[in-house]
Amino acid sequence: MGYKVIEGLYYTKNDEWIKVEGDIGTVGITDYAQDKLGDIVYLEEIEKGKKIKAGETLTTIESVKAASDIYAPISGEVIEVNSEVIKEPSIINKDPYGKGWIAKIKIENPEELKELMKAEEYSNYRKE
Repeated sequence: MGYKVIEGLYYTKNDEWIKVEGDIGTVGITDYAQDKLGDIVYLEEIEKGKKIKAGETLTTIESVKAASDIYAPISGEVIEVNSEVIKEPSIINKDPYGKGWIAKIKIENPEELKELMKAEEYSNYRKE
């Protein structure tokens, strides 16, 4: 397969990941997603303080190939937005799990994490 999947993160079927530290979730898109999108040219700015439910559109991302929505993997409030990727979206192509993170969400309901996939499940899901 050749796509990088990081242990210790949670994954969605729409190819978002979330890293949980306390009650804060850092959100981004997976290596698979950035590869399928191709060269990313635009990321819509996310409003800080925005309340969001799991599965709702967090933002829109555009590449030379397509535009697609990025969905919130969890419900909560956007407390931080990665201004670097707004300015230079191609960072997501280079480092989707590191510098390419998109937003941080204050987690409202940690129970929702049970609906998400762990690294191994996501790898298997993407192999199918």
